Amino acid sequence: MSLAPVKPERPFLPAPRVRGFGVTVFAEFSALALQHNAVNLGQGFPNFPAPDFVKAAAQQAIGADLNQYARSGGHLPLVKALANIYGPLFGRELNPMTEIVITVGATEGIFATIQALVAPGDEVILIEPFYDSYPASVIMAGGTPVYVPLRPKPDATSSADWILDMDELEAAFSERTRLLIINTPQNPVGKILTRAELLKIAALAQKYNILVLSDEVYEWMVYPDPARTVEHLRIATLPGMWERTVTLGSAGKTFSVTGWKIGWAIAPAHLVHAINMAHQWIPFAVATPLQEAVGIALTMAPQQDYFNWLSHMYQAKRDKLLGALTDAGLKPVRPDGSYFILVDTSHLAVPDETNSPRDFSVCRWFTREVGVAAIPPSAFYNPQNQHLAANLVRFCFCKTDEMLDEAAKRLRTALS
Repeated sequence: MSLAPVKPERPFLPAPRVRGFGVTVFAEFSALALQHNAVNLGQGFPNFPAPDFVKAAAQQAIGADLNQYARSGGHLPLVKALANIYGPLFGRELNPMTEIVITVGATEGIFATIQALVAPGDEVILIEPFYDSYPASVIMAGGTPVYVPLRPKPDATSSADWILDMDELEAAFSERTRLLIINTPQNPVGKILTRAELLKIAALAQKYNILVLSDEVYEWMVYPDPARTVEHLRIATLPGMWERTVTLGSAGKTFSVTGWKIGWAIAPAHLVHAINMAHQWIPFAVATPLQEAVGIALTMAPQQDYFNWLSHMYQAKRDKLLGALTDAGLKPVRPDGSYFILVDTSHLAVPDETNSPRDFSVCRWFTREVGVAAIPPSAFYNPQNQHLAANLVRFCFCKTDEMLDEAAKRLRTALS
């Protein structure tokens, strides 16, 4: 006996919330770099060893037989270490049990925070260019991204020349606005929001009674400038902002261990509780021995002046790549933070590809013809604003000096 189908036949399509997502830009250009044996300055992960004391901490943690689930909100030694590090930075005593949650990298921190705090129909303001998980997380929560671009001054040479128009930002607010996401130091521009900019953002957040998600994973990569003040200021420390701000950090960025996927969110107890309610259904808990290792590393880092060392190390790499790009006749934008450099390519005569944004064509040309892979920044804009990145490409400098030197040689040979 045959049974009639209960439902008409239909294809098993992905759910609408993910149907519009494509493969990330990093997958395409990493594969292209391999195909052409290019120096890959595209995807932003360090290719050098983690510090010895961090690796030793992981070995110690593995040897301690910490092989079972950690507390969902975070392994106790790690959240206590974070409270000790960040309490003075926030100017308050942090409760490690109620004001910190450990996540699977900062990316899960973004996702869990948005799932916890954004309801269907809510609007979330994103500043372009953005980390590409922001809009995806908003869409999967049923929210609506609203975009406001940073705009470079004419002939911008520094990330400080990229300006957030506060009138344009305020115009993006509506009665449905729930959350504003900021990233400082910023990927990919390398901009650090100034005190004046953060005070204006804070005033808007309070005026419209919204929450702020502050992605600060590049917090230790800040590069002094003798001509002006460059400082990383945490928006949660401004008057009236602690109660409405979630601050994200990352062991992957801080200790050059992106594969460990250990991140954290710091916020007042009522927001951490909400994040935990989502987090418990995403991974439940994060790898216990690696949490133990990061806790040990954070305890040791101040004794070794590690955070200052990290800034100096990356500033030297930044300056090396800036010099190489300039020597090759390119026009880089000097970043104040992070480990990325945007480059203006408007003077390059690169053949356009059919149905492809110019920056994608330029990055493919760099990979195939120059032998140095970059990332097209239009992937970090919504479709209506992708033209703003048409003449830009993004390089990263979180690589060995040998790799940066090889990239410099190829750039000089092909372009000089």
